[in-house]
Amino acid sequence: MTKTRIDDLPSAWDERAQLTTFLDYTRDTVRVKCEGLSDADARRAPLPSSPLMTMSGLINHLRWVEYYWFQVVFLGEEDEGPWTDEDPDREMRIAVDFPLAQLLDEYAEQADRYRKLVAAHDLDTKAVGQIRNGVTIDLRWILLHLTEETARHNGHLDILRELLDGRTGV
Repeated sequence: MTKTRIDDLPSAWDERAQLTTFLDYTRDTVRVKCEGLSDADARRAPLPSSPLMTMSGLINHLRWVEYYWFQVVFLGEEDEGPWTDEDPDREMRIAVDFPLAQLLDEYAEQADRYRKLVAAHDLDTKAVGQIRNGVTIDLRWILLHLTEETARHNGHLDILRELLDGRTGV
């Protein structure tokens, strides 16, 4: 696995380095927000109106979101994610069945694989699959989208962590 980033400064200033650095930074921020959190707290949903909003659920969601965009949309593979038509948020629901360390390790291992996938393709490479309305996107869009998605959920993790054990500033 790669070393956890402590800042968002790229090693070079080209577009690829900047895009991949920001995605890695937001991924690593997820991990930092979970440091020292117990499995029991990671499984708790402190927001009464959001029973699926757990630290574990968000980690698993982020893992499966990357799977979907890289493997299903970009590579065009069959969707074998945990969600179903009857339970479209299943990845968040089942996360509480796994230790937090396992979820984080699987997320990091997968990120390592996707880092290699991204390195092997031009940013203008079109996805095999399409998104809503038949739109075909490129790898650049996927990187931007995943950075936005991960950063947004980092905000959710901030709130959950403070509600769970009072820890802030991570």
